[in-house]
Amino acid sequence: MEFISEELLQYCEEHSTAESEVLKELNRNTYAKVLSPRMLSGHLQGRFLSMISRMIKPKNILEIGTYTGYSGICLAEGLAINGKITTIDINDELNEMTCQYFNNAGIKNKSEIIIGDARQIIPNLNEKFDLIFIDADKESYSTYYDLVFEKLTIGGYIIADNVLWSGNVLKEEKNWDRDTKWIVAFNEKVNTDERTNKVLLPLRDGLYLIERIK
Repeated sequence: MEFISEELLQYCEEHSTAESEVLKELNRNTYAKVLSPRMLSGHLQGRFLSMISRMIKPKNILEIGTYTGYSGICLAEGLAINGKITTIDINDELNEMTCQYFNNAGIKNKSEIIIGDARQIIPNLNEKFDLIFIDADKESYSTYYDLVFEKLTIGGYIIADNVLWSGNVLKEEKNWDRDTKWIVAFNEKVNTDERTNKVLLPLRDGLYLIERIK
């Protein structure tokens, strides 16, 4: 489901900071060579992630769901001096491509790519994170949220992607597929969490911006 027309999206992109050449190339190659290229964050969402990161200036970023590395590069643009982004993905097939573009974007020495199940990896991470981006299997969103929350600094932010799930969250419950059920459950979990301030944005497929306040 497209929430705005292609023409309006193009207008928004034209009035936003342009993609870097590295991101343009990564965008093209993802669509040309990788399955499910719509999983890529893309220009407008990428600029939003970059802007949020630049505002926060995080020392440590955690990303759950690396894919081809587009969102990771965008998030890393706001890293504090000597900051680091840790990104986790269960699929190793795209790791070579991700490493190549992290190197091309100049963030190789600011990043750590971990291949494996994030549900097993997160409990063993010792860092505190200022910014966490969740964009992986929808079944585990609530689990990821619980696992990362105490590793998020007070005043830090979680961003969760795909929380409108092509508009399916508005369907009657009897018409929900499994992913919709998991997304709706996650959204309700966040909405009732009194430890947070939050805003759900209809950007692309929905971004939930969540601030830990206690």
